[in-house]
Amino acid sequence: MPSVTRDLADPTLSTRAIRPLLACLALCLALCLALCLAWASPGNAHQLRMAYLQLSESTRDTYDVLWKVPASGDDLRMDLTASLPAQCKALSEPRASIDGGAHSARWRIGCAGGLSGGRIHIAGLSRTASDALVRIESLDGSDQIARLVADRPELVIGSSPGVVQVAATYLGLGIEHILLGIDHLLFVLTLMMIVRGTRRLVATVTAFTLAHSITLAAATLGLVAIPIIPVEAIIALSIVFVAREILRMQRGHASLTASAPWLVAFAFGLLHGFGFASALGEIGLPQSRIPVALLFFNLGVEAGQLLFVAVVLLLRRALRDVLSNAPPSAARVPPYAIGGVAMFWVIERIAAF
Repeated sequence: MPSVTRDLADPTLSTRAIRPLLACLALCLALCLALCLAWASPGNAHQLRMAYLQLSESTRDTYDVLWKVPASGDDLRMDLTASLPAQCKALSEPRASIDGGAHSARWRIGCAGGLSGGRIHIAGLSRTASDALVRIESLDGSDQIARLVADRPELVIGSSPGVVQVAATYLGLGIEHILLGIDHLLFVLTLMMIVRGTRRLVATVTAFTLAHSITLAAATLGLVAIPIIPVEAIIALSIVFVAREILRMQRGHASLTASAPWLVAFAFGLLHGFGFASALGEIGLPQSRIPVALLFFNLGVEAGQLLFVAVVLLLRRALRDVLSNAPPSAARVPPYAIGGVAMFWVIERIAAF
């Protein structure tokens, strides 16, 4: 009995006993992460997962309608319905199609006296926990854009939106896109796993921000045009590259990302910017407020990114003692899990060529 008491009191034996448990826990968490990410499977990762209704005036009091609803396959689509103003009548039958991860319908309507004062209602937002973006374009170049949510599913069509409304709408879209962009977040996470020191981390995140801001603006404004599917494959490959760099560093080998993380972050950040531009291209920019919309979408992306970095740093601090007691082999589980999921995305996206 005394020997048992000494064994339980021995911190060395306690550490030896808990290390296998920590290793198993790390492995289980990594496998759960891999399964969840693979299930998410962002083959078309840069679409905003919300409904989108666009009314574009083609001739006086005649509008082309585009109604897009997030979908999975040919049959599974969100149960959302768009009700147009009462004065509008259909002039053509809807033409349906599946576009990436969305079910789209296009048709033409005639609205006696125009759309001013009419009401647009999106039914089903509370059931699907989704939002809807409504955009109305007029022949005179003015437009109106609004985001409808479960507790505010209706829009009264009026004049062109003010600066504050456009800024708030696109700021929210930017935050949503980065927080739902699993591949972008995983790239930032792998960088955080390899970078040591607050100053180097700040420099790395800043380089990534600067790079994707450049290509986001250039692609959105039409200065550069690159097919998005190959870019998405390379974005996934960037995660594989940094995951491999983590493993090289853990084995004591020289690593480009460890020695110059800001360079790698900037180079791949240019490609990630095209991914952000693809999402923004899905909804377009209000012609009267292009600079404001572009600026605040980018600020939203940065706000979401900084929020993610802050959460990871807090979790790292909270789990510091647990991580310090984990066996060395447990440190290799996260890069293998992340790299494996990213490689799956690479293959999936190349298949989409």
